[in-house]
Amino acid sequence: MNSLFFSSFEVTRQCFYRNPLSYAIVNLKPIVPGHVLVVPTRKVPRLSDLHDAELASLMVSVQRVGNVIERAFGADALTVACQDGTAAGQSVPHVHFHILPRKSVEDHFSNNDEIYPALENSEGSLNMHLQQTARQTMKVDADENRKPRTEAEMEQEATWLKTFFQ
Repeated sequence: MNSLFFSSFEVTRQCFYRNPLSYAIVNLKPIVPGHVLVVPTRKVPRLSDLHDAELASLMVSVQRVGNVIERAFGADALTVACQDGTAAGQSVPHVHFHILPRKSVEDHFSNNDEIYPALENSEGSLNMHLQQTARQTMKVDADENRKPRTEAEMEQEATWLKTFFQ
């Protein structure tokens, strides 16, 4: 298997789903359990930079991964978000979709819409955090209130999630 890169950061061990044009990775600092990213294989900064086949693959992957995440984490719904450009809160110049499993009775947020500022805050400090840790494990969603998981923990979750695609 070839190495996968999210921007310039190697994420191969975090990958649990892959096709020729897109892949999905577990998150180092998930906002909620099951928070994952779906990413096009080719590094492009904006949705408008994707070729039609890449965009189609990405959307099919979002749907497939979302279905698995919803089932695996006992969710009732999903939040699917893409911050397309710096002004939208994107801090890593590589298109990616966040998938967050949601439940009717949410344990993490008193108002389900509070997920959006949490997502924006976590994405906002990501690029600075990635630059600071470029020689270490990639630290996604670098909100200081969430403790980073170890590579072993992320790899264990990715291995578990792979079983849903077999």
